Amino acid sequence: MSQQRPERLDRFMARAATAYYAGRDPFGAAGDFTTAPEISQAFGECLGLWAAVVWRAMGQPEPVLLVELGPGRGTLMADALRAVETVMPEFREALQVHLVEQSPSLRLTQARTLLPSGAAPAWHDGIDTLPDGPALILANEFLDALPIRQFVRRGGAWLERHVAGGAFVELPPEDAPALPAEAPEGAVQELCEAGLALTRQLAARLASQGGAALFIDYGPARSGLGDSLQALSQHQRADPLGPAGSADITAHVDFQAIAAAARAAGARIWGPLPQGLFLQRLGLITRASMLARSHPASAGMQLSAAQRLIAPEGMGRLFKALGLCHPELPNLPGFETA
Repeated sequence: MSQQRPERLDRFMARAATAYYAGRDPFGAAGDFTTAPEISQAFGECLGLWAAVVWRAMGQPEPVLLVELGPGRGTLMADALRAVETVMPEFREALQVHLVEQSPSLRLTQARTLLPSGAAPAWHDGIDTLPDGPALILANEFLDALPIRQFVRRGGAWLERHVAGGAFVELPPEDAPALPAEAPEGAVQELCEAGLALTRQLAARLASQGGAALFIDYGPARSGLGDSLQALSQHQRADPLGPAGSADITAHVDFQAIAAAARAAGARIWGPLPQGLFLQRLGLITRASMLARSHPASAGMQLSAAQRLIAPEGMGRLFKALGLCHPELPNLPGFETA
């Protein structure tokens, strides 16, 4: 039997992600992981109202694209639309929903979630096919799922990680980016080229056509060395190098690098801020308290869900919020004193 040819880590991750999302719903208690929109409806409602306030600051253009990258089950978008229809119906009338989603099975789930509410989303495999015009873009736990490259310091030089037979193989890198000249033996440098390219493209669009983007994800505020590759299956840690498609593979987002890429492409940058602080500024606790009062039977669940999103020991510190916008837009909501 011939030995498996080493595959560069980012290419393995891209292939694994395609296989993983192709025919499953990985979200919630019955899946592999739970995201903020599935934890509390207040999360999506707050992000919808965030978009509405930014739209008003933009001069209320009609139409305006409301775009979500990696919309999961459609839960965030459904909660966002319900909130803006109640609080700012003129924004609801002006917006057009666009979803960037490659998975056929998740598109069906999103349709079942959104079509009954009157939304008529348009789906896209990537951001290239989004229509021109001002846009408000939401991306919750999207960047972390994009493939990364990993470089390892060995004997005073950098090698690149490949995957073969469920294990790492370290080989001399080809077309390597600029890497630190000095690093301790065994240090790992990660690079998400797909995330940086997407950020540059979005930032250039916002700078030329108007609008704003909000990324919420997990990772450090400042760049650094370290191995953050991880995988989940049935809410338990799994082997990220296992059979392609068997688990959800992610890595921490380098927010400093993402912000620098966006700034260089012409966008104005806000944050990153800890998610807990950002959501508190958007009124998440107030909204959760309102839900608790109107639904006494689930009051405890509503409040504990909100605490999970904002508490430092929960998702409040590790997760960050980063805003990108047209250079002439005023302060984005939640980032006012950042």
